[in-house]
Amino acid sequence: MTYGSALRRDVQSDSITPLIGVFDMFSASLSAQHYGGMFVSGFGFAASYYGLPDIGFIAWPDMVNFVQRLRLAFPQQHLLVDIDDGYVDPEVACHVVENLERIGASGVILEDQKRPRRCGHVDGKQILPLEEYLEKLNLVLETRKDLVVVARTDATEESEILRRAEALAQTDADVLLVDGVRSVDWIRKVRAVIGDKPLLFNQIAGGKSPRLSLTELEDLGVNVAIYSTPCLFAAHTAIDNALLELRANDGRLPEVSEGDVGVAASIDLLERNISRHHPKLDRRDVTVAG
Repeated sequence: MTYGSALRRDVQSDSITPLIGVFDMFSASLSAQHYGGMFVSGFGFAASYYGLPDIGFIAWPDMVNFVQRLRLAFPQQHLLVDIDDGYVDPEVACHVVENLERIGASGVILEDQKRPRRCGHVDGKQILPLEEYLEKLNLVLETRKDLVVVARTDATEESEILRRAEALAQTDADVLLVDGVRSVDWIRKVRAVIGDKPLLFNQIAGGKSPRLSLTELEDLGVNVAIYSTPCLFAAHTAIDNALLELRANDGRLPEVSEGDVGVAASIDLLERNISRHHPKLDRRDVTVAG
């Protein structure tokens, strides 16, 4: 089974599939201890790799290189990759998709925004004409062999959200995402117009969408839940607090007690990513941890 097939199998199962947003190899190492799938978040990658907001700075070779490192360290994880608008040009989008599939990505999310792009949970988004996006999406679908493709719309006008959701449901995309959906009622409306097409819901702390549990989302007919920034925002808080404490204590490090993270615990976590510790998988029989 390929990585795409493994993700597709879980998406089409009776249980919702959670994917945790990671922003670097260390956050991915922690995520892998708790969940069987990762979302390679554009928000997190732009913040980590460039120290910039997610408004179009990402260069596709940087994203491909990051995903390659992730796959080598985490051979059993689902890896769903945010490729924004496919880096503008349809031919570039297809080239990136081909690269990602060859290095073991499980799937990609392709949005209908035009430049300058924005995070899906902020104001000021602009979208491509539907026909132009569909042309790009269909080229990507023709290029992929088994990779899962998530079609994403960033439409904000209510009638346009439903028009696009219905149109995207008619394509060969595996999953549909309406980003920044603002209410449970709108999840139901989208679910009603897309038929049996799998539906993805994106949650981000402080974003426009309601905070819902996996059980609640499953009851609403959602098949995949991505969490874009829990690792990034937790790191932001923890690092800030640790440095404030260090400064308040005149540079004296806190004592490491049992259960705290020190050098031994950190090394232990990272050693699990060394290839000799990975299960020996037949390339024809990928088993992704659940």
